[in-house]
Amino acid sequence: MSIKHQIEQLKTQLNDYAYHYYVLDEPLISDSQYDELYQKLSKLEAQHPEFITVDSPTQRVGDKPLDGFVKVKHEQAMLSLANVFSEEELQDFDSRLKELAQVDSIEYAAEPKLDGLAVSITYIDGLLQQAATRGDGTTGEDITANVKTIQAIPLKLRGEDIPHKLEIRGEVIMTKSGFEKYNREAEIKGEKTFANPRNAAAGSLRQLDPRKTAKRPLMFYAYILGVVSEDFAQKKNFKTHTQTLSWVKSLGIPVNPLNKVAQNADGCQQYFTHIGTIRQQLDYDIDGVVFKVNDLALQNKLGFVTKSPRWATAYKFPAQEATTIVENIDVQVGRTGSITPVARLRAVEVGGVIVTNATLHNEDEVRRKDVRIGDTVFVRRAGDVIPEVVKVVLQKRPKDSKPFQMPSHCPVCGTALHKIEGEAVLRCPAGLYCDAQRKQAIIHFVSRKAMDIDGLGDKLVELLVDKKLIQTAADIYHLQQKDIANLERMGEKSAKNLIQAIEKSKYTTLPRFIYALGIREVGEATALTLANQLKSIEAIKQTDAESLQQLPDIGPIVAKRITQFFAEQHNIEVIDKLIAAGIY
Repeated sequence: MSIKHQIEQLKTQLNDYAYHYYVLDEPLISDSQYDELYQKLSKLEAQHPEFITVDSPTQRVGDKPLDGFVKVKHEQAMLSLANVFSEEELQDFDSRLKELAQVDSIEYAAEPKLDGLAVSITYIDGLLQQAATRGDGTTGEDITANVKTIQAIPLKLRGEDIPHKLEIRGEVIMTKSGFEKYNREAEIKGEKTFANPRNAAAGSLRQLDPRKTAKRPLMFYAYILGVVSEDFAQKKNFKTHTQTLSWVKSLGIPVNPLNKVAQNADGCQQYFTHIGTIRQQLDYDIDGVVFKVNDLALQNKLGFVTKSPRWATAYKFPAQEATTIVENIDVQVGRTGSITPVARLRAVEVGGVIVTNATLHNEDEVRRKDVRIGDTVFVRRAGDVIPEVVKVVLQKRPKDSKPFQMPSHCPVCGTALHKIEGEAVLRCPAGLYCDAQRKQAIIHFVSRKAMDIDGLGDKLVELLVDKKLIQTAADIYHLQQKDIANLERMGEKSAKNLIQAIEKSKYTTLPRFIYALGIREVGEATALTLANQLKSIEAIKQTDAESLQQLPDIGPIVAKRITQFFAEQHNIEVIDKLIAAGIY
């Protein structure tokens, strides 16, 4: 078999597997098997670049960051939807359309209203040509490079019967599970986290470096056709909206599986009620339901009002807000030392859940909103998960109220808090010592890319800390086999293997040891730079921030993180104990 044929076969296989995974929700192979085939294709293309085509799965990520976003004028305006907020308003919407259309019954296409970012994707002869944001409805921004990184969106459409030009419109979202995983990993790495999945999706698509977008767990669902080649549209002659979406799905583009057909206002209300009951179980945020007249000829007859189609409406869920009183404000210490102010509230029901705490995010937010103890505030459940204070009702503020002051020292370990200029988050730098950060610091320390202690997983670390068998990473090297063997689900053999793995980990490299310390912003590459340039932990301890910035790829923020870390005596004590235990 020729190299070209091998490449074509691998491309077809990978695209077919992606279709079954994202569109049909029927995975045919494991992630590791997919990765193996992907690497094989990537290797062949690297050796034979003359056979690389734009529809290859390897071409999803661009090489260079963009300088900025180019404006795109939509050939057909991307309109917004009118809203209804009650069953009565829904009945009025349905009655109005029946009167205008002079019909007794209307069939609607019903679908969840996804809380993400609307995008337009254009294919020319089946190949993804351009993607753009909705913008103001008339003009958006070119986000083609970023959209190409979304695995769910095909670079080449499936099938043979494809129009010359086809525009698909839909919503890019980040799933709740993907959002939580992304934020966890970002927090560990000291990178930016997002407030909710919608912000995460929007921020990812407006990322100038597509390589960063590619690392974010984005999903896409199509919800309507845009521009289609006129001759093709006449040939297909679709009768209903649901027919168009079935066809879109056959092309390899995901369509929401919860889409249904509903009859009249009563059927729409039943669908709305059903979606409301399963809303919390969905792995993505929705803020309502969309109803569109299913008959395309009737859509055309009903037409448009100024900025929205007359034949569609969004039935929004009740606002997830309520007012209550701030009874106290204190701070929580996150797993990486981030200090988050939290409002303790008089219990209030918000969206069916009793809320007693709400995040104030960071010091800048507290000052901007000026939230004080005793204030009456609006509380919202952001993204259906995290309660947050939206605003203060100043008219009800007690006369003796005082602005809230952030603490100067960590409330858990007493270490002086730091904030780098330009950052909003105050942090405790005692990562190896602070009780609040202990478990996460140790989990990072033993991980595969750090000290690589086989058998010492997250749950076992948490158990060892809870049982007070270890308090810092240094205590790992003083564990006894009998201590481990007595733990739940452990035994003599498992304990013996773990002790051997701990002993083996002592013979590590300096870059791994530096990385294992969990210094914020210090990843594997920076750890390698520090090891190669400074040669020892002692030398790193003694190097000031200005000198660190002279090293390759170390900027002022990273240099500040390093000097802050080594300025904490608690951290030095743990490092000294690790070295005394025989590491490095």
